[in-house]
Amino acid sequence: MRIKAIEPIAVSLPMIKPVKMAGETVARADNVLVRIESDDGVVGWGEAASAPTMTGETVASMMAAVNHMAPHLVNRPADDMAGLMVEMDALIYGNSGAKAAIEIALHDLLGRACGRPVHALLGAKQRNRIPILAVIGTADIAGDVREAQQRRSAGYVIYKIKVAVGSPEADAERTNQVCRALGPGCLISADANQGWDAEQAERYLRAVADSGLGFFEQPVPAHDLAAMARVAATTNVAIGADEGIHCRDDIERHHLAKAAAGVSLKAIKLGGLRAVLGASRLCERLGMKANISCKTGESSVASAAALHVAAVAPELAWGLTLTSPGLAEDVVIEPLRIDRGYIDVLDRPGLGIEVDEHRVRRWQRDVIARKVA
Repeated sequence: MRIKAIEPIAVSLPMIKPVKMAGETVARADNVLVRIESDDGVVGWGEAASAPTMTGETVASMMAAVNHMAPHLVNRPADDMAGLMVEMDALIYGNSGAKAAIEIALHDLLGRACGRPVHALLGAKQRNRIPILAVIGTADIAGDVREAQQRRSAGYVIYKIKVAVGSPEADAERTNQVCRALGPGCLISADANQGWDAEQAERYLRAVADSGLGFFEQPVPAHDLAAMARVAATTNVAIGADEGIHCRDDIERHHLAKAAAGVSLKAIKLGGLRAVLGASRLCERLGMKANISCKTGESSVASAAALHVAAVAPELAWGLTLTSPGLAEDVVIEPLRIDRGYIDVLDRPGLGIEVDEHRVRRWQRDVIARKVA
Protein backbone atom coordinates (compact mmCIF):
# COMPACT_ATOMS: atom_id res chain seq x y z
CA MET A 1 0.00 0.00 0.00
CA ARG A 2 1.45 3.32 -1.08
CA ILE A 3 0.61 6.93 -0.37
CA LYS A 4 -1.45 8.40 -3.20
CA ALA A 5 -2.25 11.89 -1.91
CA ILE A 6 -1.67 14.15 1.09
CA GLU A 7 -3.98 17.13 1.58
CA PRO A 8 -3.68 19.71 4.38
CA ILE A 9 -6.97 21.45 5.25
CA ALA A 10 -7.12 24.59 7.38
CA VAL A 11 -10.19 24.80 9.62
CA SER A 12 -11.49 27.29 12.16
CA LEU A 13 -13.86 25.55 14.58
CA PRO A 14 -16.23 27.30 16.99
CA MET A 15 -15.65 26.89 20.74
CA ILE A 16 -18.46 26.49 23.28
CA LYS A 17 -16.82 29.25 25.30
CA PRO A 18 -13.43 30.98 25.28
CA VAL A 19 -10.60 29.48 27.33
CA LYS A 20 -8.57 32.20 29.05
CA MET A 21 -4.92 31.56 29.87
CA ALA A 22 -1.73 33.54 30.28
CA GLY A 23 -0.87 35.30 27.04
CA GLU A 24 -3.96 34.34 25.04
CA THR A 25 -7.65 33.63 25.03
CA VAL A 26 -8.72 30.82 22.70
CA ALA A 27 -12.10 31.77 21.23
CA ARG A 28 -11.86 29.66 18.05
CA ALA A 29 -9.90 26.53 17.22
CA ASP A 30 -7.58 27.25 14.29
CA ASN A 31 -6.22 23.87 13.26
CA VAL A 32 -4.86 21.95 10.29
CA LEU A 33 -6.35 18.60 9.34
CA VAL A 34 -4.33 16.27 7.14
CA ARG A 35 -6.10 13.81 4.83
CA ILE A 36 -3.94 10.98 3.45
CA GLU A 37 -5.27 8.57 0.84
CA SER A 38 -3.60 5.33 -0.22
CA ASP A 39 -3.45 3.90 -3.71
CA ASP A 40 -6.17 1.40 -2.78
CA GLY A 41 -8.58 4.07 -1.54
CA VAL A 42 -8.09 3.92 2.24
CA VAL A 43 -8.18 7.36 3.93
CA GLY A 44 -6.51 8.40 7.17
CA TRP A 45 -6.84 11.67 9.10
CA GLY A 46 -4.48 13.65 11.32
CA GLU A 47 -4.64 17.02 13.04
CA ALA A 48 -2.50 19.69 14.66
CA ALA A 49 -3.49 22.93 16.35
CA SER A 50 -1.92 26.28 15.64
CA ALA A 51 0.38 27.02 18.60
CA PRO A 52 2.77 29.88 17.80
CA THR A 53 3.87 30.37 21.42
CA MET A 54 4.40 26.63 21.96
CA THR A 55 5.69 25.18 18.69
CA GLY A 56 6.26 28.34 16.64
CA GLU A 57 3.69 27.19 14.10
CA THR A 58 0.64 28.94 12.69
CA VAL A 59 -2.04 27.52 10.42
CA ALA A 60 -0.33 29.14 7.43
CA SER A 61 3.09 27.76 8.32
CA MET A 62 1.73 24.23 8.85
CA MET A 63 -0.09 24.35 5.53
CA ALA A 64 3.14 25.41 3.85
CA ALA A 65 5.17 22.74 5.63
CA VAL A 66 2.76 19.91 4.75
CA ASN A 67 2.61 21.06 1.12
CA HIS A 68 6.42 21.19 1.10
CA MET A 69 6.79 17.63 2.40
CA ALA A 70 3.89 15.97 0.59
CA PRO A 71 5.46 15.56 -2.91
CA HIS A 72 8.41 13.71 -1.36
CA LEU A 73 6.15 11.32 0.58
CA VAL A 74 3.69 10.46 -2.20
CA ASN A 75 4.30 7.00 -3.71
CA ARG A 76 6.24 5.92 -0.61
CA PRO A 77 5.06 2.77 1.27
CA ALA A 78 2.52 3.91 3.84
CA ASP A 79 3.74 1.39 6.41
CA ASP A 80 7.35 2.64 6.38
CA MET A 81 6.74 4.84 9.40
CA ALA A 82 10.39 5.10 10.44
CA GLY A 83 11.53 5.92 6.93
CA LEU A 84 8.81 8.51 6.41
CA MET A 85 9.70 10.26 9.68
CA VAL A 86 13.38 10.34 8.69
CA GLU A 87 12.39 11.77 5.32
CA MET A 88 10.26 14.51 6.92
CA ASP A 89 13.10 15.49 9.25
CA ALA A 90 15.47 15.65 6.28
CA LEU A 91 13.04 17.81 4.29
CA ILE A 92 12.38 20.48 6.88
CA TYR A 93 13.72 21.43 10.30
CA GLY A 94 11.31 21.64 13.25
CA ASN A 95 7.64 22.03 12.26
CA SER A 96 6.71 19.37 14.82
CA GLY A 97 2.97 20.08 14.59
CA ALA A 98 2.85 19.63 10.81
CA LYS A 99 4.85 16.42 11.10
CA ALA A 100 2.60 15.16 13.91
CA ALA A 101 -0.52 15.72 11.80
CA ILE A 102 0.99 13.62 8.99
CA GLU A 103 2.16 10.92 11.39
CA ILE A 104 -1.27 10.66 13.04
CA ALA A 105 -2.94 10.38 9.62
CA LEU A 106 -0.51 7.60 8.67
CA HIS A 107 -1.39 5.67 11.82
CA ASP A 108 -5.10 6.08 11.10
CA LEU A 109 -4.55 4.93 7.51
CA LEU A 110 -2.53 1.86 8.53
CA GLY A 111 -4.97 0.90 11.26
CA ARG A 112 -7.89 1.07 8.88
CA ALA A 113 -6.03 -0.89 6.22
CA CYS A 114 -5.17 -3.77 8.56
CA GLY A 115 -8.30 -3.62 10.73
CA ARG A 116 -6.45 -2.75 13.94
CA PRO A 117 -6.82 0.20 16.36
CA VAL A 118 -3.96 2.67 16.49
CA HIS A 119 -3.05 1.66 20.04
CA ALA A 120 -2.35 -1.89 18.77
CA LEU A 121 0.10 -0.42 16.24
CA LEU A 122 1.94 1.36 19.06
CA GLY A 123 2.25 -1.38 21.67
CA ALA A 124 0.47 -3.41 24.33
CA LYS A 125 -2.60 -1.78 25.85
CA GLN A 126 -2.02 -0.83 29.50
CA ARG A 127 -5.50 0.44 30.35
CA ASN A 128 -9.04 0.27 28.99
CA ARG A 129 -10.55 3.28 30.78
CA ILE A 130 -8.75 6.55 31.42
CA PRO A 131 -9.56 9.53 33.69
CA ILE A 132 -9.89 12.83 31.83
CA LEU A 133 -8.34 16.03 33.15
CA ALA A 134 -10.93 18.83 33.30
CA VAL A 135 -9.61 22.32 32.48
CA ILE A 136 -11.10 25.27 34.38
CA GLY A 137 -10.24 28.67 32.96
CA THR A 138 -12.58 31.64 33.06
CA ALA A 139 -10.58 33.79 35.55
CA ASP A 140 -13.85 34.42 37.39
CA ILE A 141 -14.00 32.95 40.91
CA ALA A 142 -17.74 32.33 40.98
CA GLY A 143 -17.73 30.90 37.47
CA ASP A 144 -14.75 28.64 38.13
CA VAL A 145 -16.21 27.36 41.42
CA ARG A 146 -19.53 26.66 39.72
CA GLU A 147 -17.84 24.82 36.85
CA ALA A 148 -15.67 22.83 39.27
CA GLN A 149 -18.72 21.71 41.23
CA GLN A 150 -20.49 20.70 38.02
CA ARG A 151 -17.48 18.68 36.87
CA ARG A 152 -17.16 17.04 40.29
CA SER A 153 -20.81 16.04 40.16
CA ALA A 154 -20.20 14.64 36.68
CA GLY A 155 -17.48 12.34 38.01
CA TYR A 156 -14.21 14.08 37.11
CA VAL A 157 -11.29 13.40 39.47
CA ILE A 158 -8.41 15.34 37.81
CA TYR A 159 -8.46 19.13 37.30
CA LYS A 160 -6.34 21.96 35.96
CA ILE A 161 -6.94 25.60 36.90
CA LYS A 162 -5.58 28.18 34.45
CA VAL A 163 -3.64 30.85 36.37
CA ALA A 164 -1.31 33.80 35.61
CA VAL A 165 -4.32 35.61 34.20
CA GLY A 166 -4.38 37.90 37.24
CA SER A 167 -2.01 38.71 40.09
CA PRO A 168 -0.51 35.79 42.04
CA GLU A 169 -2.65 36.68 45.03
CA ALA A 170 -5.89 36.94 43.04
CA ASP A 171 -5.23 33.65 41.25
CA ALA A 172 -4.28 32.03 44.56
CA GLU A 173 -7.61 33.04 46.07
CA ARG A 174 -9.42 31.59 43.06
CA THR A 175 -7.36 28.40 43.36
CA ASN A 176 -8.08 28.07 47.07
CA GLN A 177 -11.81 28.47 46.52
CA VAL A 178 -11.88 25.94 43.67
CA CYS A 179 -9.89 23.44 45.76
CA ARG A 180 -12.32 23.86 48.68
CA ALA A 181 -15.27 23.39 46.35
CA LEU A 182 -13.82 20.19 44.91
CA GLY A 183 -12.91 18.69 48.27
CA PRO A 184 -10.74 15.62 48.90
CA GLY A 185 -10.23 12.72 46.54
CA CYS A 186 -9.18 14.80 43.50
CA LEU A 187 -5.87 15.57 41.81
CA ILE A 188 -5.91 19.34 41.29
CA SER A 189 -3.27 21.24 39.35
CA ALA A 190 -2.64 24.80 38.22
CA ASP A 191 -1.12 25.94 34.92
CA ALA A 192 0.56 29.32 34.48
CA ASN A 193 1.45 28.81 30.80
CA GLN A 194 4.79 30.64 31.32
CA GLY A 195 2.92 33.69 32.63
CA TRP A 196 4.99 34.53 35.73
CA ASP A 197 8.58 35.00 36.79
CA ALA A 198 10.07 32.99 39.66
CA GLU A 199 9.19 35.57 42.34
CA GLN A 200 5.54 35.73 41.25
CA ALA A 201 5.32 31.94 41.09
CA GLU A 202 6.72 31.67 44.61
CA ARG A 203 4.17 34.21 45.89
CA TYR A 204 1.38 32.14 44.35
CA LEU A 205 2.69 28.90 45.84
CA ARG A 206 2.97 30.41 49.32
CA ALA A 207 -0.64 31.57 49.08
CA VAL A 208 -1.90 28.11 48.03
CA ALA A 209 0.31 26.11 50.41
CA ASP A 210 -2.66 24.64 52.30
CA SER A 211 -4.96 24.13 49.33
CA GLY A 212 -3.93 20.56 48.48
CA LEU A 213 -2.67 21.49 45.02
CA GLY A 214 -1.15 18.40 43.42
CA PHE A 215 1.11 19.98 40.80
CA PHE A 216 1.87 23.35 39.20
CA GLU A 217 2.60 23.44 35.47
CA GLN A 218 5.01 25.74 33.64
CA PRO A 219 5.13 28.59 36.17
CA VAL A 220 7.87 30.51 34.31
CA PRO A 221 9.06 30.93 30.70
CA ALA A 222 9.99 27.67 29.01
CA HIS A 223 13.61 28.65 28.31
CA ASP A 224 14.39 29.56 31.92
CA LEU A 225 15.48 26.24 33.42
CA ALA A 226 17.18 27.98 36.34
CA ALA A 227 13.93 29.72 37.31
CA MET A 228 12.04 26.41 37.05
CA ALA A 229 14.59 24.80 39.38
CA ARG A 230 14.39 27.76 41.78
CA VAL A 231 10.62 27.48 42.03
CA ALA A 232 10.78 23.70 42.45
CA ALA A 233 13.27 24.05 45.32
CA THR A 234 10.98 26.35 47.31
CA THR A 235 7.80 24.24 47.41
CA ASN A 236 6.41 20.82 48.23
CA VAL A 237 4.05 21.12 45.25
CA ALA A 238 5.30 19.09 42.27
CA ILE A 239 6.39 21.32 39.37
CA GLY A 240 5.48 20.25 35.84
CA ALA A 241 6.95 21.34 32.51
CA ASP A 242 4.87 21.80 29.36
CA GLU A 243 6.05 24.48 26.93
CA GLY A 244 9.63 23.59 27.94
CA ILE A 245 9.34 20.01 26.63
CA HIS A 246 9.92 19.46 22.90
CA CYS A 247 12.14 16.38 22.89
CA ARG A 248 13.57 13.66 25.13
CA ASP A 249 16.63 15.80 25.88
CA ASP A 250 14.36 18.46 27.38
CA ILE A 251 12.88 15.91 29.75
CA GLU A 252 16.34 14.76 30.84
CA ARG A 253 17.53 18.37 31.32
CA HIS A 254 14.58 19.18 33.58
CA HIS A 255 15.17 15.99 35.55
CA LEU A 256 18.90 16.59 36.04
CA ALA A 257 18.30 20.21 37.07
CA LYS A 258 15.55 19.15 39.50
CA ALA A 259 13.41 21.65 37.62
CA ALA A 260 10.34 19.42 37.16
CA ALA A 261 8.82 16.33 38.72
CA GLY A 262 6.68 15.65 35.68
CA VAL A 263 5.83 16.77 32.15
CA SER A 264 2.95 17.38 29.78
CA LEU A 265 3.39 15.47 26.53
CA LYS A 266 1.77 16.70 23.31
CA ALA A 267 2.09 15.24 19.82
CA ILE A 268 2.42 18.72 18.31
CA LYS A 269 5.47 19.45 20.48
CA LEU A 270 7.22 16.11 20.06
CA GLY A 271 6.34 15.44 16.41
CA GLY A 272 3.94 12.51 16.64
CA LEU A 273 2.45 9.65 18.63
CA ARG A 274 5.55 7.45 18.67
CA ALA A 275 7.61 10.29 20.08
CA VAL A 276 5.01 10.84 22.82
CA LEU A 277 5.14 7.14 23.68
CA GLY A 278 8.93 7.20 23.81
CA ALA A 279 8.83 10.26 26.07
CA SER A 280 6.38 8.51 28.38
CA ARG A 281 8.71 5.53 28.65
CA LEU A 282 11.57 7.89 29.50
CA CYS A 283 9.45 9.50 32.22
CA GLU A 284 8.82 6.08 33.74
CA ARG A 285 12.55 5.32 33.82
CA LEU A 286 13.32 8.68 35.43
CA GLY A 287 10.53 8.46 37.99
CA MET A 288 8.71 11.48 36.53
CA LYS A 289 4.96 11.92 36.22
CA ALA A 290 3.29 12.44 32.85
CA ASN A 291 0.14 13.98 31.46
CA ILE A 292 -0.72 13.30 27.81
CA SER A 293 -2.54 16.26 26.37
CA CYS A 294 -4.09 17.93 23.36
CA LYS A 295 -3.73 21.63 22.65
CA THR A 296 -6.83 23.67 23.45
CA GLY A 297 -9.36 23.36 20.62
CA GLU A 298 -8.20 20.19 18.91
CA SER A 299 -11.04 18.08 17.53
CA SER A 300 -11.87 14.40 18.06
CA VAL A 301 -9.20 13.55 15.46
CA ALA A 302 -6.25 14.74 17.58
CA SER A 303 -8.10 13.80 20.78
CA ALA A 304 -8.59 10.20 19.59
CA ALA A 305 -4.89 10.07 18.69
CA ALA A 306 -3.98 11.19 22.23
CA LEU A 307 -6.36 8.58 23.65
CA HIS A 308 -4.64 5.78 21.72
CA VAL A 309 -1.14 6.69 22.86
CA ALA A 310 -2.42 7.14 26.43
CA ALA A 311 -3.77 3.59 26.29
CA VAL A 312 -0.26 2.15 25.82
CA ALA A 313 1.86 4.70 27.73
CA PRO A 314 3.49 3.25 30.85
CA GLU A 315 3.26 6.53 32.77
CA LEU A 316 0.02 8.51 33.02
CA ALA A 317 -0.18 9.60 36.66
CA TRP A 318 -1.33 13.11 35.73
CA GLY A 319 -4.13 11.93 33.44
CA LEU A 320 -5.23 12.60 29.87
CA THR A 321 -6.34 16.00 28.59
CA LEU A 322 -8.79 15.92 25.67
CA THR A 323 -9.97 19.22 24.28
CA SER A 324 -12.58 18.17 21.72
CA PRO A 325 -15.43 18.49 24.29
CA GLY A 326 -14.77 22.25 24.27
CA LEU A 327 -15.85 22.58 20.63
CA ALA A 328 -19.33 23.79 19.70
CA GLU A 329 -19.07 21.56 16.61
CA ASP A 330 -16.63 18.75 15.94
CA VAL A 331 -15.52 17.41 12.55
CA VAL A 332 -16.52 13.79 13.22
CA ILE A 333 -19.86 12.02 12.97
CA GLU A 334 -19.74 10.88 16.61
CA PRO A 335 -17.52 13.01 18.88
CA LEU A 336 -15.57 11.27 21.63
CA ARG A 337 -17.78 10.49 24.61
CA ILE A 338 -16.67 11.10 28.19
CA ASP A 339 -18.61 9.12 30.79
CA ARG A 340 -18.45 10.17 34.46
CA GLY A 341 -15.08 11.83 33.92
CA TYR A 342 -13.57 8.82 32.15
CA ILE A 343 -13.21 7.66 28.55
CA ASP A 344 -13.10 4.13 27.20
CA VAL A 345 -10.25 3.28 24.85
CA LEU A 346 -11.46 2.87 21.27
CA ASP A 347 -10.91 -0.56 19.74
CA ARG A 348 -12.25 0.15 16.25
CA PRO A 349 -9.79 0.24 13.31
CA GLY A 350 -7.53 3.25 12.99
CA LEU A 351 -8.34 6.17 15.26
CA GLY A 352 -11.81 4.73 15.76
CA ILE A 353 -13.62 7.89 14.67
CA GLU A 354 -15.32 8.81 11.39
CA VAL A 355 -14.57 12.23 9.95
CA ASP A 356 -17.53 14.02 8.39
CA GLU A 357 -16.02 15.64 5.31
CA HIS A 358 -19.07 17.89 4.87
CA ARG A 359 -18.38 19.41 8.29
CA VAL A 360 -14.70 19.72 7.46
CA ARG A 361 -15.49 21.67 4.31
CA ARG A 362 -18.04 23.83 6.16
CA TRP A 363 -15.39 25.02 8.62
CA GLN A 364 -12.57 25.10 6.08
CA ARG A 365 -10.81 28.46 5.76
CA ASP A 366 -8.71 29.90 2.99
CA VAL A 367 -5.09 30.41 3.97
CA ILE A 368 -2.32 31.98 1.94
CA ALA A 369 0.50 29.50 2.50
CA ARG A 370 3.66 30.69 0.82
CA LYS A 371 5.97 28.09 -0.63
CA VAL A 372 8.76 27.01 1.69
CA ALA A 373 12.15 28.11 0.34
